[in-house]
Amino acid sequence: MSASPRLARPRAGLANRRACAITHAALVGLLALAPTACDPPAPRAGVPILLFAGNGTSPEDVAAVERILDDGQVGYATATSRQLNRMSTSQLAAYRLVIVPGGNFIDMSASLAPRTTASLHDAVQGGLNYLGICAGAFLADDGGSAYNSVDLTPGVRFGFYSAERRGIRRAAVAVTGVGAPSLEQYWEDGPELTGWGAVVGKYPDGTPAVVEGTSGRGWVVLVGVHPEAPEAWRRRVTVTTPASVANAYAGTLIRAALTRTWLPHY
Repeated sequence: MSASPRLARPRAGLANRRACAITHAALVGLLALAPTACDPPAPRAGVPILLFAGNGTSPEDVAAVERILDDGQVGYATATSRQLNRMSTSQLAAYRLVIVPGGNFIDMSASLAPRTTASLHDAVQGGLNYLGICAGAFLADDGGSAYNSVDLTPGVRFGFYSAERRGIRRAAVAVTGVGAPSLEQYWEDGPELTGWGAVVGKYPDGTPAVVEGTSGRGWVVLVGVHPEAPEAWRRRVTVTTPASVANAYAGTLIRAALTRTWLPHY
């Protein structure tokens, strides 16, 4: 690569140098006062939900959850991994619900400092509610020494739904609830939630797809499927349940997590 010619600059006069110095000082002052992209989101009145949108999350799923929240007119803030890593337990506890969407839970785990997952754990123990969707459910389990988790299910680590063992990575699966018709939901590399909480919905093989329960004083809802999936996702597989019905169920799960409401369970 050839070097670019350097342009000669005329020497500034004394007045110009003073003006530049004053402008620079003012700019530095403004930058010191301005929030940066790394600053944690400041809790605002009427914003009860913090949505994690950091490394490892699926941007498509973040957008899908945002659409459900917007449709329900529920206030929320988002946090990147760097922002979440700068939040204290008390800052997290200022929210009523944290939502961790789908994506890659190993990458999520790697992007968060151990003190961050510990702060999130402590905030939930103190009363913050937690909704984990797919990867967000994996991140909530007991990762032990395998990965850095929030550890809301002590002694319980989730495995993948049985379709994974048959080489299936995405599918439409029927989720059955108590006294309700089965709803086909979009599933992609999601967990089977055996061993923790009350079972709200079951996969076709009878294993838990949706669970709820308490962790300390916090209310936790974990979901192995994607009821929030937009129409574009549903074209990847054949899903018979209308998107509007599935998305309404996603809204129900969010409200239940936010308001600490028991859903019908087995």
